[in-house]
Amino acid sequence: MDNRAVGVFDSGLGGLTAVRELRRLLPNEKIVFLGDTLRVPYGTRDAETLREFAEDDIDFLLSKNVKYIVIACGTVSSNLPDEVIASVPVPVTGVISPTVSAAVSSTRNGIIGVIATPACIRSGAYQKGITAADPSIQVLAQSCPRLVPLIESFGVSELGSEIDEALEEYLGPIRDSGADTLILGCTHYPLVSHRIRRIIGREITLIDSGAQAAKTAKEALEASGSISSRKNMPKHEFYVTSDPDRFTSSSGYFLGEALGRATLTTIGK
Repeated sequence: MDNRAVGVFDSGLGGLTAVRELRRLLPNEKIVFLGDTLRVPYGTRDAETLREFAEDDIDFLLSKNVKYIVIACGTVSSNLPDEVIASVPVPVTGVISPTVSAAVSSTRNGIIGVIATPACIRSGAYQKGITAADPSIQVLAQSCPRLVPLIESFGVSELGSEIDEALEEYLGPIRDSGADTLILGCTHYPLVSHRIRRIIGREITLIDSGAQAAKTAKEALEASGSISSRKNMPKHEFYVTSDPDRFTSSSGYFLGEALGRATLTTIGK
């Protein structure tokens, strides 16, 4: 048993969708969440900058004495070098590997679509992972530069024609390909999954990358005997690097319920 917290970070508030799933799967685990809202979006950054940002995020969570870290960010998960992950003194789970496994298991016609940030698509992580698992699968990867800024800038209930236009642009080729499985390669995207289904069709299977990472974290904690021994609901901690008031007003969209305020913090140099 280990009562230390599970750490989760993302470039913005999208990673709260992974927190939501972690809370469902592991209700007695304390969670420390960091949203780097000052520097969102990560998806347009170069690899060197992404490494620097990710190291800042990891260092912050380690300062909170977490026992496990979930990288609830497809951009970081797809660009962070293995040696950085290996240097972290606690187990780390990203979203790529568990999401690839779920998508490969899901597809029946061998056509998988992937939507993600520009940096994530540019890395080729999802494409390479799927091809390595099954070379016969056709992968259609679509960069979606407008989605994270739109979702971060507005409450989901306020999103209108602008995001529908962006989704139509990004999803059209995948819909036309006949894909039966779609990877939501950014943890922001489940917040607009109902809009995605309206455009791409309700028969397609959506693979939520944050939910897959949460499932993997649960399995790893159970396998290592690191599950919390708490009997009561823990008090979670939320940190952001800018505008904590927006967390208060928007976090309910991401979490499914309001869980209080976030603390403003500074990370990096």
